[in-house]
Amino acid sequence: MAPTSARKQREIQDREALILQVARGMLLERGYLGLTMDRIAAATEYSKGTIYQHFANKEDLLAALAADTMAARVSMFQRGAAIDGRPREKFFAIGLAEELFVRLNPEHFRSQQILCSVSFREKAQECHLAPLEGQNQICLGVSEALIRDAVACGDLFLPEDMEAADLAIQLYALYTGTFTIVEAHNLPEHEGFQRAPRFLHRGAHRLLDGYGWKPLSQVWDYQATAKRVYREAFPKEARLLGLLA
Repeated sequence: MAPTSARKQREIQDREALILQVARGMLLERGYLGLTMDRIAAATEYSKGTIYQHFANKEDLLAALAADTMAARVSMFQRGAAIDGRPREKFFAIGLAEELFVRLNPEHFRSQQILCSVSFREKAQECHLAPLEGQNQICLGVSEALIRDAVACGDLFLPEDMEAADLAIQLYALYTGTFTIVEAHNLPEHEGFQRAPRFLHRGAHRLLDGYGWKPLSQVWDYQATAKRVYREAFPKEARLLGLLA
């Protein structure tokens, strides 16, 4: 690639990164309705025409914003699944990854709620939705792989009419539902997200205990597992949230 062309490409990437950075802050401060192309143009000091060269509408912008942040979620899922331990410990670790990710990236969770609407998906271009869908599938694939590992080693026996994806989606629904309630009721950080893990852990463990996934929570110290996961897989994220000294 010629030097001029390479420099031009870097300028485009830098400009897009700035647009996403401004949009992320605006989404947190003003919400979806307050996120407008006019405000983004004013905040970045670019013309609206320049903004539209990158994103055809704010639906495209929001999808790109979610995909940009989603890369961190994929990384955290993969780190959680890579810890030493039995499949259920690893599965617990990706649950912790989800908690940390949502607390550190509240704008992503808000974006996800909007992205699920049919009207939104009809407006956003496939080129912006596809990366997000791909990253979601990676996370779901990590979850399913751990469930299959548990079945393979004899720690879990699934009913004949059930697949790994079914259980993965049940856990996903539990986590998403909990964080949706926290967000919908506008619970402050200290009241909402600090209480949510207790509900999540209790509900997730009871669900997995119900399927007989070993080691059962009654005989295994999952609090000790959590501390180990924070140290080994998510030290930076855990320290940012005061979960590690």
